[in-house]
Amino acid sequence: MKPRMNLAFTRRMFLASAPLALAGCVAGDGALSTPESGSSFIGLYPELTDGAHTIPALDVSEIDPRFLRQVVAYRGAQKPGSIVVDTPRRHLYFVLAGGKAIRYGCGVGKAGFEFKGAGYIGRTAVWPHWAPTPNMIAVQPQRYGPVRGGLPGGIENPLGARALYIHRDGQETNYRVHGTDEPSTIGEAVSSGCIRLFNHDIVDLHSRVARGAPIMVLQGSGEVV
Repeated sequence: MKPRMNLAFTRRMFLASAPLALAGCVAGDGALSTPESGSSFIGLYPELTDGAHTIPALDVSEIDPRFLRQVVAYRGAQKPGSIVVDTPRRHLYFVLAGGKAIRYGCGVGKAGFEFKGAGYIGRTAVWPHWAPTPNMIAVQPQRYGPVRGGLPGGIENPLGARALYIHRDGQETNYRVHGTDEPSTIGEAVSSGCIRLFNHDIVDLHSRVARGAPIMVLQGSGEVV
């Protein structure tokens, strides 16, 4: 029988991990999407059975509408199939054809922990396994030593229902776009660098993203590439 981890512990796991130093910057002017009045909601968030796991329904009345999945007009230069993360506004865009994008609310890394610049999705996983890094174990052996072998995929796993692994220059960066069962963290800067979506939204994004898809993470309030 697989050990069941304490839920409060697993929800805090990423907060203590060390940042991976990455270079890269982008610059420009403009905005990525039209105002909220031009948005179109494309999905509710009911209870979702996903294989052997059940993703609980989200009470959207408790969520800022800015962070609900919706189609928006898009004026960036990225090609359809690209991912763009607007860190200051806590939005992730999946670019569509015809000047549109699907916009998702996201949680981002704390200051100093963020991925910046360009990369690509090197691999993806469904209900991914998670394990602490050697550095996390070294820094907090009592917390992470007992789970050095990792956690199996499941609703209590910190990576949630799906993970998109960000690569750069042929190497995995240790940054990911992944799910979370903590809806209150969407719109916040709480992680150790990874970009998190509602579990419903990472399932939707995963179904659209091809391996090798480019991803651009913007850090400035007016950046567009």
